[in-house]
Amino acid sequence: MRIMGMAALLVAAPAAAQGLTAAQADAIVKGCAAHARAKEQSHAIAVVDTGGQIVAAWRMDGNAFGMMDFSIEKARAVAAWGFPTSGMEEAAKSTPGFADAPHVVTVAGGVPVFSADGRTRLGGVGASGEAPADDAACAAAGIAAAGLKSERAR
Repeated sequence: MRIMGMAALLVAAPAAAQGLTAAQADAIVKGCAAHARAKEQSHAIAVVDTGGQIVAAWRMDGNAFGMMDFSIEKARAVAAWGFPTSGMEEAAKSTPGFADAPHVVTVAGGVPVFSADGRTRLGGVGASGEAPADDAACAAAGIAAAGLKSERAR
């Protein structure tokens, strides 16, 4: 009887407690792709949860071999560290050993995903296929399109 009560509590947990949803990840990918199409760009886009597991991914037409792998690595890097890959190059220079740590990517295009109120980190988005600044802008646009934040609330 007690076990059934616990199972009911787990099933009844609010969606926000479960982290990034498939619907949110889908909205991120679609928002990023819409941003890219408007700029006549093409990206490989990956969205991961805080454990680095892929929740959604989309390779737009025209991407070269390896771009999806790179976008996944960017997304996993920000999921692991909680800050954009654009800041990892400086962190690698100023923090001894950081460059050799797992999940460090020193190229822009990986952006963390936070809840709509900016208080809870949900995962990361990686985009690859264009200039690094464009990859980062695409990821941020996708996050915004999903109604989420790319920065922690202060």
